[in-house]
Amino acid sequence: MNISGNMRRKMKSAARLYAVQALFQMEHSGQTVESVVGEFEAHRFGATYDDQEMQEGDIDTFSALLDRAVNEQAAIDQMTDRALVAKWPLGRIDPTLRALFRAGCAELLIKETPPKVVLTEFVDIAGAFFPDGKEPRFVNAVLDHIAHEILPEGF
Repeated sequence: MNISGNMRRKMKSAARLYAVQALFQMEHSGQTVESVVGEFEAHRFGATYDDQEMQEGDIDTFSALLDRAVNEQAAIDQMTDRALVAKWPLGRIDPTLRALFRAGCAELLIKETPPKVVLTEFVDIAGAFFPDGKEPRFVNAVLDHIAHEILPEGF
């Protein structure tokens, strides 16, 4: 199957959103990476809810983000803590934002996607979860700080 560049971008964007949802779900349910990947692949990617068809996700991107976020969670959380102000340790952050930071940081660590693209994608996801809040700007600031730590040579 030949997938156009635009469709591939949409599938990667969907995979990022699904990764945030999966990390949130894993934190609350204790599910393993394997079980959540299987569930999302079977029941979420391309599923229809209330006559609304969900975007097909890129399984490779989704799996890579989850694997990296879980396997390097301690280091990711430490980087996130350093990017947060002292009054707001990671444990006090909304669980959706924690999942966003973990997925975004995981993608920055993979180093296959330009950091500006990663930031834009995860700021957009924050906007989908928090359409009326300041969270998208907060996500941008934290991920920008982390990106500069991971990639000191610059963007």
